[in-house]
Amino acid sequence: MKRWYLYPFAMLYNVITGTRNVSYNIGLQKSTPFKTPIINVGNLSVGGSGKSPMVMYLAELLSKNYRTGVLSRGYGRKTKGYEVTNYESNYKTVGDEAMQLFQRFKNKFVIAVSEDRVAGAKKLIYDMDLETLILDDAYQHRAIKAGFNILMTDYNDPYFKDFLLPAGDLRESRQGSKRADIIMVSKCPPDLTDEKKQYYISRIKPSRSQKVYFSSINYDENVYSLREELPDNNLAYYDILLITGIANPKPLVDHLAKYSQKVKHLKFKDHHNFSNDDIQNILKEYKKMGEYKMILTTEKDYVRLKSFDYIRKLIYYWPINVQIDQQQEFNKTIEDYVRKN
Repeated sequence: MKRWYLYPFAMLYNVITGTRNVSYNIGLQKSTPFKTPIINVGNLSVGGSGKSPMVMYLAELLSKNYRTGVLSRGYGRKTKGYEVTNYESNYKTVGDEAMQLFQRFKNKFVIAVSEDRVAGAKKLIYDMDLETLILDDAYQHRAIKAGFNILMTDYNDPYFKDFLLPAGDLRESRQGSKRADIIMVSKCPPDLTDEKKQYYISRIKPSRSQKVYFSSINYDENVYSLREELPDNNLAYYDILLITGIANPKPLVDHLAKYSQKVKHLKFKDHHNFSNDDIQNILKEYKKMGEYKMILTTEKDYVRLKSFDYIRKLIYYWPINVQIDQQQEFNKTIEDYVRKN
């Protein structure tokens, strides 16, 4: 959303963030380097750009051959400091994104949170003897000198059409894209043409050292609950109450529309901390529906909603995945970086 009346404040914000970036570029502020190869996944804008599915993809890819860790801030948690996610963790102790990763992958790789990324990275790498580390949403956290940066940008809201906060949604100027090794255009339509790809590349204007890739979101064939997958897996049979607390639910809403027209959507803000009143309102809406009904949510929202005993058995979630164009080339680029470093 563009807010032109706030443009003077965006100019001030540009001075502040620009000065900070220059101070890191010339060494006035310190970026801590690591011997362990670190991949940073982030974006220039606030809101969802597909970072979480990309982190999942990278961690699953690299954990096949390397001792891999993921470090995030743990946004929305009620604790502070360094925490490693385990079977005793919940979204209040480590945040919903860390729990989403652990719910799917368990101990295939290590997942930790720390608001102090430098201290957290040092401890996680040392304690777990990691061979590679993935940083979630740390593109502006320049206190860590990541060896490889992946910049995510939403196909429907690319950074090159956006403006700085508060006039637009950019955390820093478009010039920040020059720090990326890979620019990933996310949430692309499945029928993306070569002409459209070339248009985006021409607007991004990558340097010789940068690569541009395109990815799309897809969903598992099945939706799942605490107990099992949906028995007949035919969403068209059901009245669906869709619950979302993510930055951009539109891809899920559009995808669900292919399967059912009987959908009521209750939309909450990103990382929403559901209250008892929220749950009672959800149940009230659920009771209004027909005989065949279900509550459907995202994988990230599920880790928060399932903490409520009186709703957890009613909820189904739909796992999300990322499909990358030129996948083999992308995988090789990532694996080559880790292997060589």
